[in-house]
Amino acid sequence: MIIQNETVDIATPTGIMRTYVYRPVAEGRFPAIIFYSEIFQQTAPIARSAAIMAGHGFVVLVPEVFHELNPIGTVLAYDDAGKDKGNEDKFTKPLKDHDSDTNAMLSFLDTTEYCNGHVGSMGVCIGGHLAFRAALNPRIQAASCLYATDLHSNTLPTDEEDQTLTRCGDVKGELMMIWGRQDPHVPDNSRADINTALRQAGCHFTWHEFNGQHAFMRDEGERFDPELALNAYKMSVDLFRRTLN
Repeated sequence: MIIQNETVDIATPTGIMRTYVYRPVAEGRFPAIIFYSEIFQQTAPIARSAAIMAGHGFVVLVPEVFHELNPIGTVLAYDDAGKDKGNEDKFTKPLKDHDSDTNAMLSFLDTTEYCNGHVGSMGVCIGGHLAFRAALNPRIQAASCLYATDLHSNTLPTDEEDQTLTRCGDVKGELMMIWGRQDPHVPDNSRADINTALRQAGCHFTWHEFNGQHAFMRDEGERFDPELALNAYKMSVDLFRRTLN
């Protein structure tokens, strides 16, 4: 589908959140996907990922995940300085503020004439974690979580009982967990711990491991794997077309 895009500034309890909206040009109402970025916010690869998903018939929202900690419109570079700032932001923002961001986007979608009320979440890296975190909200019907970091470590700012994986039993929708076996950020034993937690909690999920590195979806840099990326996009589209009816 041909798509259009626009920028909206959504009010949240912690300030204005710049959000980028990609959606079909065609008339009608469509299911929505909240697409959570890496620590670098909406880079060019993230924008292209959002456009790909929107072109399959979804309204895609890309929030600035660390809007409280940066000027509106901030995009961090894929270099050491950008990585250091992004990781600092990741360990500064409390998870409860990500929760309120998700609620604000859901409320925004309810006001639009182009969303049909069905919503999923998707993300890469820390965004994979945030897509999982969003699924703690019962309105999120499915989540595609790509090489989600920090689920196993319980190190993001919150109370111990509020850590995302600790609360995985609260997820009501379907989870799709996609991993790269060569990802040093989520090694074999950590993936096994996450898998065990989901099984013990009775989560509805599928589990997929590929011979890929961390950030294999990012179409810039030496870790990009085009074939794996295309497979992951198709799997995500299939998940959302099946669950967001």
